[in-house]
Amino acid sequence: MEVTDIGNKEEGKVWHRKAAPGKGTGVLVTVVRTAQQAKTVRFLHVAFDTTGDCFLAGDHHGNIYVFDISRNRFRLVQKTGQACTALAFSLRRTTEFLVAMADYTIKCFDKDTKQLVSWMRGHEGAVSSISVHGSGRFAITTSMDTAQLWDLDTFQRKRKLNIRQSVGIQRVFFLPLSNTILSCFSDDSIFAWESDTLFCKYQLPVPDSGPKISYKAFAVTRDGKSLAAGGRSNLLHLWCLDSKQLIRVIQMPTQVRTIRQLEFLPDSFDGGASQTLGVLSQDGVMRFINVHTCKLIFHMGSHEDAITTVTVSPNGRHVVAVMDNGSINVYSVQSLTQELNKPPPSHVAVVPGGGAVQDLSSLKVKVRSEVVQRPAKSSGRRKHVKILRPPAVSTAEDKENELPAGLNKKRLVALLKAFGEYPAKYRMFVWRSLLCLPENHAAYSSLTDKGLHSAFLTLHDKYPIKSHKLQRGLQRVLSALTHWAAIFGEVEYLPLVAFPFVKLFQNNPMLCFEVVATVIVNWGQHWFEYFPNPPLNILSMAENVLAHHDKELLQHLVDCGITSHLYVWPLLETLFSEVLTRDEWLRLFDNIFSNHPSFLLMACVAYITCCREPLLLCSQKQDFEYFFHHRNNLDLGAMIKEAYRLMGSTPADIHPRNMLSDLTPLTEGQYPVFNHYPEFIVEYQSREREKIRLQEMEYLRERQEVSALCTDFVRRRTEEEAYFAQEELLQKAEEQRRNILAQEEEKLTEQRTKLAAMKRELKVKELQLLDGTKRRFLKHQQDLRTSQVQRLDDEIRRKMDLRERETAAAVQDLEVRQMELEAQRRRLEQHMFMEQERVGREVEGEAEMRMRKAEKEDKSYTELLHCTETNMQALEESLAEACQLDLDSHWQREVAERLQQVDAEQERKRETLKELHRQTLAEEGRLADTMRDVAGRKWDEVMSSRAQLQERQQAARGLPQRPGATTAAYVGTKSASSAKPAETDMMCLNSSSPSESTATNFSLDRGRAQLDSSERQLLKEIRELRQKLAVRAREGSSQSVHTLSSVSQ
Repeated sequence: MEVTDIGNKEEGKVWHRKAAPGKGTGVLVTVVRTAQQAKTVRFLHVAFDTTGDCFLAGDHHGNIYVFDISRNRFRLVQKTGQACTALAFSLRRTTEFLVAMADYTIKCFDKDTKQLVSWMRGHEGAVSSISVHGSGRFAITTSMDTAQLWDLDTFQRKRKLNIRQSVGIQRVFFLPLSNTILSCFSDDSIFAWESDTLFCKYQLPVPDSGPKISYKAFAVTRDGKSLAAGGRSNLLHLWCLDSKQLIRVIQMPTQVRTIRQLEFLPDSFDGGASQTLGVLSQDGVMRFINVHTCKLIFHMGSHEDAITTVTVSPNGRHVVAVMDNGSINVYSVQSLTQELNKPPPSHVAVVPGGGAVQDLSSLKVKVRSEVVQRPAKSSGRRKHVKILRPPAVSTAEDKENELPAGLNKKRLVALLKAFGEYPAKYRMFVWRSLLCLPENHAAYSSLTDKGLHSAFLTLHDKYPIKSHKLQRGLQRVLSALTHWAAIFGEVEYLPLVAFPFVKLFQNNPMLCFEVVATVIVNWGQHWFEYFPNPPLNILSMAENVLAHHDKELLQHLVDCGITSHLYVWPLLETLFSEVLTRDEWLRLFDNIFSNHPSFLLMACVAYITCCREPLLLCSQKQDFEYFFHHRNNLDLGAMIKEAYRLMGSTPADIHPRNMLSDLTPLTEGQYPVFNHYPEFIVEYQSREREKIRLQEMEYLRERQEVSALCTDFVRRRTEEEAYFAQEELLQKAEEQRRNILAQEEEKLTEQRTKLAAMKRELKVKELQLLDGTKRRFLKHQQDLRTSQVQRLDDEIRRKMDLRERETAAAVQDLEVRQMELEAQRRRLEQHMFMEQERVGREVEGEAEMRMRKAEKEDKSYTELLHCTETNMQALEESLAEACQLDLDSHWQREVAERLQQVDAEQERKRETLKELHRQTLAEEGRLADTMRDVAGRKWDEVMSSRAQLQERQQAARGLPQRPGATTAAYVGTKSASSAKPAETDMMCLNSSSPSESTATNFSLDRGRAQLDSSERQLLKEIRELRQKLAVRAREGSSQSVHTLSSVSQ
């Protein structure tokens, strides 16, 4: 099995190596189509043509492809742009096909020209099926709500089947080999209608008992005698349409729950009574069964590779299935039915004939054989004997009567004589067989590729035709004939000869060309020997036959001066198309094509003889011309009988058969050379025509140039006349304009004088107004400057008052803060004094107890106390000075800050005051910490001095005391105790030991240095602030002076 991806190709091969069916599957080839980005485009529907070798396939994108299995080619024939819902070939014109579109329309295309032939509208829902009549003339399209009957010759709707909304249509289709239409509805009713009258012929009986099937799928055998139907069940109903009875109910396997499609498989030797039925179920598997034995023969598809829809070729060789994945599988029926198609074993016994050679024609062999039972035939037949006769030797007459496609000319002629004409739906087929048309596609294409011949470019001017399609078809056929033989471009009556055939074969131009060429070659023999004159020899033959059979009529025509050029040639050059109707013309040519080419001349003579009565009454030439160019009351059957009588009763010496050859078909492959005409005349006429054409073109060119020159001369003369007239008008207008201009200048001079006086007055008034306005403006400016100076003075005074008030408030705040600090200092000193007094009392008590012991040390201790006193005084002065400097520095800092806050905004002043207050609190905290530190160190010194005194006392107790030392100590203690009250009156802090005094002095010196540095920094900042204030004062004074000066100006 080969997989072919056609992609975006427009043509190519279906398979690239010899097709071989897959083992067990029977698949010859799988066709897929992938678009961009490897996306698979799904195929939707397929349909075979009448030959069974080609099928159509439409995909989801609206592309229609033709696959030719026999030639291994595919071709893109149409891009519709939308998905199709149904496909069908038009059987009458093999190159045309019908496509039902998603927009509810049906379009007809030609697969060779790729042109849109027609567009049919009328459905209001999607078309589900298209059924074409066997003749190819009619088609039925079916949708859910309606079915419509179309005429494929005119593409017009003939009838429309309307139903109730409650009952839907399942399918409407033609029965093969009949004019019956079968309609199936959703209520399981099946009706048969006559296609011509739409009369209801019968209704098939549906069984009332049993489950309801709800028919969805239908299939008819090729002979139109059996109908199979299935639906939502595994039951199949088989009807015999001849007896209108249900003859069999077939139950499918249990795997089948719903039947989606039914197709009969044709067989070449069953006479159209197909016995193999394909059943496509809901599982995607198509099972082929024998409807008589009810046995399963073979199946296609599987659950993994499910089938969506199937079509079977008319010859039964191939089955094309659209798979669930969107691909197409082409199956070979022969490979699937190998067991079915096995030949039976040989049962022929050869009986020796005694050694003598016998004549084959007298040999009869009796063979007893049991007919081999094939799956497609019923079993149980009895044995019978067949007598095989050797085929009779074919004679030359039989070979002559044998026609292509298995027809026999003798039988056709017998049929024609019996019915007077061929069946309408088979007429074209019979004509093709009688004329033995070769259908040379390549040769015809080479002729049409040369384009339209120049001789027929203006054909519509001479022969206007309402139908543009027919006009183009006639031009194509005539051009092809001219490209085949040059004489046809010079024959004026060729359009009259070809027109009826073009109208008849307008959908198949190749067949039309070959029919016209065959008619010209055979029935137009010797027509062009006297070109450009009518064929005198042919006209003489007809006149001789008329003279033999009706001398009176011929004599009347001679007496009236009427020659065969007037009563025979009009019939021949139009091939009776002017004097006969369409049906009569078709009947006549059924007989002409079935007989010898001389029958056409006999038909002309028969037409004249059948109309002898009105012709005998005519005497004017115009009457005869009118008679042979218009239709007349004529019995065509009698005329044809008369033609046959003339064919049989005319003497051989004047019979046209002796001078006209038999039918010579066109050769296959290439068309024969046609040169039965005086070539020098045709060439001379061609040269003369070309010369005339060139002269005409030159004349037209010169005429066009002369016309252009005349037009130019007239234009120039008109322009000159217009120019001179315009010049005169301009001169008159100029004189008038000059007079008007002089008058206007005088008026303008007067107006200018008045305007100058008015300007002077306006100028004086303007100067006065400007002077008054200037004075008012100066006064207004002076008032504004005065008010601005006044506002500035008020603002300065206000700011000065505000600054003074803020300064006074700041000074008051500083004084109050200083008083608070002084009160705190006093409270702290009082507290320290009370603490010191308490400690002094304790020390004094101890000193009194040991006063006597320290009398010897009184002097040394007194000196020590004197030094201590000196240090204490210095310490107290330093402390007092530090306090004073601290207060002064704080006051100066606050003053400086207040001075800085004068020029700042009110908010900044508040923030600055807060900052000063915060700094003051910090300094107070540091001062309090310092005083607490001093008090703590003082207490430590007192406690250490007590401990030293205790140690000394213990040492004095343990060692012998010297009187001097003891006395000195005593005296020192006493002096100390006596000096303490006096010292406490001077300072709030004192020390009892030299070491403690030294430590205290060191800490006070360090605080003084810090105070000095902070004082110097504050003084520096105060000087900078004063400088800034002085600069601002100078700038303010200069601005005020500048403002006053500007106001004064």
